[in-house]
Amino acid sequence: MLENSLSQLEQLVSDLVQANKALQSANAQLSSELAQIRDENETLQLSAIEQEELHSATTTRIQALVELATGNRTVKASPANV
Repeated sequence: MLENSLSQLEQLVSDLVQANKALQSANAQLSSELAQIRDENETLQLSAIEQEELHSATTTRIQALVELATGNRTVKASPANV
């Protein structure tokens, strides 16, 4: 009976060691994927910041052009009224 219990214990320990190795491998894979996703996230955040800056610059240029166009209409209309 003791021999049978010892054999079962050895099998359980062996199973646990194998399960531990599998979990360590999965953990390493997940850690690698997490690092890649973090890098991708950082790249996307930088890209979003650049896009916001471009959008802001474009908005400023459009506003300047609208003001210029509005000002030109006023200037052109003034001599015709005189």
